[in-house]
Parts: sequence; C-alpha cells; structure tokens
Amino acid sequence: MPKMKTHSGAKKRFKTTANGKVRGRHSFTSHILEKKSPKRKRHLGRPTYLKKVDERRVKDLLQVKR
Repeated sequence: MPKMKTHSGAKKRFKTTANGKVRGRHSFTSHILEKKSPKRKRHLGRPTYLKKVDERRVKDLLQVKR
C-alpha cells in the first residue's frame, strides 16, 4: 500500500504546535476592512487555535497522529 499524501491546501494553511494544537488564520481578514475597528483588525492578524471539532478534521488532512 502506498503512503498517504498530506492534503496540500491544509499544509499551507495550518501548523501543529508541540502540544498537538492546530494553529490557523482568523477569518474576516481579507476585505471590507474599513468598517472594522483597528483593535479588531489587529487581533484578527494574530494566529488562532482551532476548535476541537475542526482540529480533528484538519489533523486527518495533515496525517497527524491523534
């Protein structure tokens, strides 16, 4: 059986931490930024940790052992 390949889109968008959490970008950061406050935009620029439900899906795409 050949090796499973990592999902190319997921590996570009997500990173796993040493503790096994999955880091990704915030949503709502690409356009319509005029109406968002500077504080909100600043906080959206920082990476976020995925929720447990989404974390499982991403780990399957990244072929990470759980």
